[in-house]
Amino acid sequence: MKYKIEHNTVEETLILPLYARYIAELKYPNLKGNRNTKKIIDSIDYDFKSKEKKMTSKIGLYGTLECIQREYDLKCEILEYLKKYPYTSVVNLGCGLLDIYIEIDNKKCSVYNIDFESVINVRNKLIPLRDREINISSDLNDYSWIDKINKNNGVIFIAAGVFYYFKREDAKNLFLEISKRFKNSSLVFDTCNKKGLKLMLKTWLKEAGIKDVGAYFGLSKPKKELDLMQIPYKNISIKSYMHGYRKLKYIFIHKICNIIMDKIVKGRIIRLDF
Repeated sequence: MKYKIEHNTVEETLILPLYARYIAELKYPNLKGNRNTKKIIDSIDYDFKSKEKKMTSKIGLYGTLECIQREYDLKCEILEYLKKYPYTSVVNLGCGLLDIYIEIDNKKCSVYNIDFESVINVRNKLIPLRDREINISSDLNDYSWIDKINKNNGVIFIAAGVFYYFKREDAKNLFLEISKRFKNSSLVFDTCNKKGLKLMLKTWLKEAGIKDVGAYFGLSKPKKELDLMQIPYKNISIKSYMHGYRKLKYIFIHKICNIIMDKIVKGRIIRLDF
């Protein structure tokens, strides 16, 4: 029996990024997508057709490419970390329905998925747990979840589209807590500058009731700003969101979108090593 999701619900916000990745995999079969995306989509009772036209427009397709590319970027960073720490803990912060486990499982690492209880409840219905995988219901700003992470064999934290929702001070405090509690760990996340946040405000940030963009977390000059925040990282990696990990062929309008993403809103993947 399929899991039913209605329009204009919190659950709907969870499946839209998932559906975007699914559309990208259909339209660009040469790209390696998530092996579990179609299986999850097929288990959901939802009027996907109502979103298909918007997502398959030329601009909409670029948005789907952003979703699939972000997952690929994070996967690359995790696989690189696993070369050094094969038994590591991979921590999926604000996991939503991102199933990173199936893409990076080396039969040795552990994967922790952390999100609000309402999100984890949906995830439990759609993505059954596998060996060495743990779901944790928690607000990321309630650090009690930290005590549940095995830190004996290295830890890499990933956050896909999460920190845009964080107040700047909350992001700083979480980074400091991770650096203090997890030595030799890495934190990988996507970010953009204030112009990018303002563009988001017109869409999903507005729906989330976020008005004061300046109070939220974005990075225009990542190294300088993180240094000013006194984040004690050992190394920092800053790569382009859309072409820092692989080169894609784009149609003309997507090349324009890439210029905006790369040069104007500064879409970046940041890795901090502690």
